[in-house]
Amino acid sequence: MSDPMKGALRCLPAAVPATEPIPPATENLSYSMLLPGGAYCAGLARQAVDGLLARHGLADLRDTASLAASELVAAAYRFTPDREMALRIRWQYDALRIVLYDQHPAHPLPDEAERCRERRSRSMWLLAAAVGDHGGDWGLAPALTSEGGTKSWALLHR
Repeated sequence: MSDPMKGALRCLPAAVPATEPIPPATENLSYSMLLPGGAYCAGLARQAVDGLLARHGLADLRDTASLAASELVAAAYRFTPDREMALRIRWQYDALRIVLYDQHPAHPLPDEAERCRERRSRSMWLLAAAVGDHGGDWGLAPALTSEGGTKSWALLHR
């Protein structure tokens, strides 16, 4: 009987020499995580952002960014409870970008969609105040998927 692994071994790439791991730095801050959508996810988001910013040299943004992440998650939970959401934290173009995608269903009529957007915007007053005090910005937009969804975000500068 022939060796079944004989041909497979020829397909393996050559060994890559070991290099030092890249340490966390502001420039390589880029994380995405899925959250299951429970009410407790706001706290998880707050803790994750706090820890990531501390490790990547952005401790000066920790309080505002942690609050922003938890407010984005809390708003998504209020409008789409118990549905999975995706949180993205990234340093890009000299700013911290926190983006949350949720599964809020698309509204069939434009008037309904606008009323829902206004209601959600009003519910994010704490996010607006915190981000505004830090010279940042925030917003909401429909997620560009066939199922609908909302993309909400906060932008913070140093």
